[in-house]
Amino acid sequence: MVRASATPMIRVAVAWSPKQGEAFEVGLEVARGSNAFDAIRASGVLERHAEIDISTQAVGIWGRAAALDSLLAEGDRIEIYRPLTMNPKEARRLRATRK
Repeated sequence: MVRASATPMIRVAVAWSPKQGEAFEVGLEVARGSNAFDAIRASGVLERHAEIDISTQAVGIWGRAAALDSLLAEGDRIEIYRPLTMNPKEARRLRATRK
């Protein structure tokens, strides 16, 4: 007889881009009721990328800002955003002057 798991699981993904052109994404299963921080911790990304300071870096779910305690749903993609190296307005101005 196959016994069902006591806690239903959901599939999510955790994504991190350490620098432009480089990306890391891992799919994993977490218990239903888990939050974004639970998934980030379970993904192993914090151990693989020591430069991530989850206490100061922004996090989002599918491109929308989210808190670390945001509850997850099936298929969510948790994204850890790296700090900006330049003000976006300044970057646009520089691109425009180059053209």
